[in-house]
Amino acid sequence: MAIFIILILVFTIAAIAFLYIQNKQHRRANPELYVDKPVSDPRNVACCGAHEVCEAETLLTLSDEIIYYDDEELDAYRGIAPDDYSSEQIEEFRDILLSLQPHEVAGWIKSLHLREVELPAAVRDEALMITEDFRLARAANRQKKNEVG
Repeated sequence: MAIFIILILVFTIAAIAFLYIQNKQHRRANPELYVDKPVSDPRNVACCGAHEVCEAETLLTLSDEIIYYDDEELDAYRGIAPDDYSSEQIEEFRDILLSLQPHEVAGWIKSLHLREVELPAAVRDEALMITEDFRLARAANRQKKNEVG
């Protein structure tokens, strides 16, 4: 019985070593598959400093990951043109927009875009204004830090 347990243990260690070596060889052969991707969670407002333009401040992130902001019900509006929403539907979008923190708005717009949900025109203008105000405030704070430091 002890020999059986030892054989299983040796087999398990050999299998782990084999998989480790295979993975290492695959990484060497295909390094482009293992490039670290930047953090793309728009709710993370800390700038990593690795990009000339902070991803927390732009709609042009590299990630195509859809992040929901307690707005799953908006998926029902996929394919509706910005000018075709009723006033009740517009208020539904506006309520969600106003529930977001300013640093979340750009990510929310990107999420809706990836989900093929177009913002009503009036709400889009409000969202873009909030995003621009957030960018300007972040830039002013960065400039103050640079002047002090």
